[in-house]
Amino acid sequence: MHRFSTFVLALLLGAGLCAAPTSAVSAGSAGSPAKHQVTFDKYSLMLDGRRQVVWSGEFHPFRLPSPALWRDVLQKMKATGYTAVSIYFDWNYHSPAPGVYDFTGVRDMDRVLDLAAEAGLYVIARPGPYINAEVTGGGFPAWLSTQAGRARSDAPDYLAAADEWLTRIDRIIARHQYTDGRGSVILYQIENELAATGTSQQNYVAHLYDKVRSDGIAVPVFHNDKGRNGIWVPADSGVPGTVPGKVDLYAFDGYPGGTCRTDATPGSPSVAPDWGTYGPGGAKGGASASPNTPGFVAEFGGGWFDYWGSNGTYPCTAVRQGPGYERVFYGTNLANGLTLQNFYMTFGGTSWGRLPAPVVYSSYDYGAAIDEGRQLRPKALTMKELGYFLATVPDVAKMDRGDPVTPSSAAVKVYHNVNPDTGVQLYVPMHSPSNVTTDDSFTFPLSTPDGAYTVPVRLNGQDAKQLVANFDVAGQHLVYSTSELMAGTAGTLLLHGRPGEDGRTVLRYASRPRVDVLAGAVTTTWTGNDLRLDYRHEGLARVRISGGGRPAVTLLLADDPTADTFWLASGLLVRGPDLVRTADARSLTGDTKGARDLEVWGARGPVVRWNGAVVPMRPTASGSLAALRPLPGPTGPRLPELTGWRSAPGSPESAPGYDDSAWPTADRTTTNSTTPPPAGEPVLTADDYGFGVGDVWYRGRFTGSPGKQVSLRYGGGGAGMLQAWLDGQYLGENVLPSALASPPTTGTATFPVPEGLRGDGPHVLSVMVRNDGHNEDGGVNDAHKEGRGLISSSLTAATWKIRGGTADPVRGPLNSGGLAGERAGWSLPGFPDRSWTPAVVPAATAAPGTTWYRTTFSLKVPAGQDTSVGLTLGDPARPRSGGHYRVLIFLNGWNVGQYIADVGPQHTFALPTGILDPHGRNTLALAVTSDGGEGNGLEQVSLTDLGSARGGVPVRPVYSPGWRP
Repeated sequence: MHRFSTFVLALLLGAGLCAAPTSAVSAGSAGSPAKHQVTFDKYSLMLDGRRQVVWSGEFHPFRLPSPALWRDVLQKMKATGYTAVSIYFDWNYHSPAPGVYDFTGVRDMDRVLDLAAEAGLYVIARPGPYINAEVTGGGFPAWLSTQAGRARSDAPDYLAAADEWLTRIDRIIARHQYTDGRGSVILYQIENELAATGTSQQNYVAHLYDKVRSDGIAVPVFHNDKGRNGIWVPADSGVPGTVPGKVDLYAFDGYPGGTCRTDATPGSPSVAPDWGTYGPGGAKGGASASPNTPGFVAEFGGGWFDYWGSNGTYPCTAVRQGPGYERVFYGTNLANGLTLQNFYMTFGGTSWGRLPAPVVYSSYDYGAAIDEGRQLRPKALTMKELGYFLATVPDVAKMDRGDPVTPSSAAVKVYHNVNPDTGVQLYVPMHSPSNVTTDDSFTFPLSTPDGAYTVPVRLNGQDAKQLVANFDVAGQHLVYSTSELMAGTAGTLLLHGRPGEDGRTVLRYASRPRVDVLAGAVTTTWTGNDLRLDYRHEGLARVRISGGGRPAVTLLLADDPTADTFWLASGLLVRGPDLVRTADARSLTGDTKGARDLEVWGARGPVVRWNGAVVPMRPTASGSLAALRPLPGPTGPRLPELTGWRSAPGSPESAPGYDDSAWPTADRTTTNSTTPPPAGEPVLTADDYGFGVGDVWYRGRFTGSPGKQVSLRYGGGGAGMLQAWLDGQYLGENVLPSALASPPTTGTATFPVPEGLRGDGPHVLSVMVRNDGHNEDGGVNDAHKEGRGLISSSLTAATWKIRGGTADPVRGPLNSGGLAGERAGWSLPGFPDRSWTPAVVPAATAAPGTTWYRTTFSLKVPAGQDTSVGLTLGDPARPRSGGHYRVLIFLNGWNVGQYIADVGPQHTFALPTGILDPHGRNTLALAVTSDGGEGNGLEQVSLTDLGSARGGVPVRPVYSPGWRP
């Protein structure tokens, strides 16, 4: 099914948010009146008149080739406080050739949009045509590189191709829009980081807008401005220096955050910027470029990508942009009125197969809140605290600057905002500048209709707090609290703070209520009509308050680690499990990573079901139900050793007598590549012959002496490589430099010719070029048209043949390249390898060229358990080994990544469940391409547990057809 009723969506997505004034702009419907409205004013987005703080995370389904696991990630996002998911749709993932598109299997975008709505997440749709995203070609399919017209312009051939893509992807997105009640898509992005603003681009943006509207897109349309340049703002912006475009909203991106040093430890954090109401204003001030639309940061740093040859900074990035960063930077954004925030990435996943752009390797972990193995990092739980706070205090969606607040210490500052409709106040204290790492205790004055108060606060290092005052929640009136509010359900309030720090909460009553301290050390003071509670954030204190003219309430006063064990789901407050996925009054689903308590507020006793099993419960004095015994955790899986290897040589093209008669002749004389050959020489670039993805082989025949050396100019992308043989004798290998954030993507390989091969011939030169991706076109300069494969040769009289790969009809155009083994099905399950030679891994030595290794292994992960498995090559303690070799890793026919021993840094590769059979037999094939010789053979290969939990989601096997004769 690809339809969701209005009623279902209301259950999944509806929230009782505060009333909104008349909207300034409404998204029009295509054809008939909309069943729902997406509107906005200068403060926030509004859905059917309800204001929303859009708290979104970036997720790319194309980086997780197991559709069942899309549900896992989306449920984890919803559980950790996100209200929306931002999704790039990658053109090159769906189109192997002009006019050919595939939206089935792992490319079923209807399914991911259905799953997002099922999880209760709104969707920000970002289909390009250009997405960047560190994917090959920036999302452009390889075949687009042969076009004459400039990409990202009004060139007719480019517009025709872009329209072809948009017609197909818009057909899917349009039927999932919130506006007609069939889905949860609320925003649509045209283009991405388009920095050129000439007439051609103005026409282009207008064309895209008109195109998507004609395709039935009715939700607001925006462009994401790279780095806050005031480019592509709505026409009525009125801010000098901005560039207007045909868009409804202005959005921008930014990635502040400091550096990771070479030893992979967190560097000094940078200062949180003011990109909204507290900022400098003007065209380059962020949200100030469009004062009539809400503050919208379409990408804010949730980590950063890593590049070939680095020291492996993802763990460092996860810490650097971890809990302290999130509280300070994202809190600063909230204070600045950025009510639409999307965090890039929330789950990075894997740039599997030939998906990576030259700037990244296979892992796209990004240091994100959910790691590549789908495990929640500590920073995910801080995002949960912030997301739950916003769900509990919807007043944040409309805030004006309040009166300036002067704290008692010059080392800190306090943002102060007020909702003009409700009078709810938001205070955000942090160090000034925000990267100060000292421990400071201070006070600041607070004035509300309840009176004037002096509020004590402590800040230790990189930290900020979201504090509210004059707020009605759960039938109570909160005067103020120095603890952060995380949840307010019927009869329960959850507040939290840093471990060991003091907290104070003040509530107002008509008369003195009864206070029962059920757990923890809490002192109470009654003054006037204020009940003051003082405590320390240590574990979980419980206080029951009744009477005083208000409904009874249980205050749960937690330190952060304890607060992070709480989950909000369908009106229930749940404590104990490592994840709560779904909930109703009697049934819960979720994950446990060990034996865990279970306590539920709002459930109907005396039992609940956990993952389908009955759990006896008992009532508590806190108004909850508690399980009589802990929930069970996972059983450690026994991952087998990888043995029984067989191998076969895989570079037959290097032999002089190899039959290449069926290969195409490389004899074109013109090209649209930005790297044409010298005048008079044939075009050799692989894209011109339809081989734009993966490795490509060349065989050049010539007579006459090759001279003392042979030079070959080639394009290989990031850490690309070339190997050459003359008359079957190995000349050597050339690898493009790495350890650079912007690596060179072309180079010249020069090899000395052995004296015995310098005669008049005839000769044959065999060349293999590894293509590690097409350049992105961020500069709007057709960088994606840079040639891949050979560009030119010193052998000007040679006649060349060329052979690359073909698109895998199941795994898609980015799975396979032109290695002989790939073409022959050696990567596939079921291939008859019994005639191959038994092999020992690790291997002490290797022959030059490619050698294939195959084995099978069986897994017995317990039923009802989610174990994320990885494959580890070499020694993870070393970013690089000395071995001059690289490996393409195929699991059940799926290319899950590339290991480069002497470049690094990646050693462990995620094997997604679904591609991996956790309850059966799996085939592993490794294409090992070596420079040859001792020390350049395949290192140790083993399976690794990336994280286990009892629970998970049902996973169906991804279709993996095997070898056929």
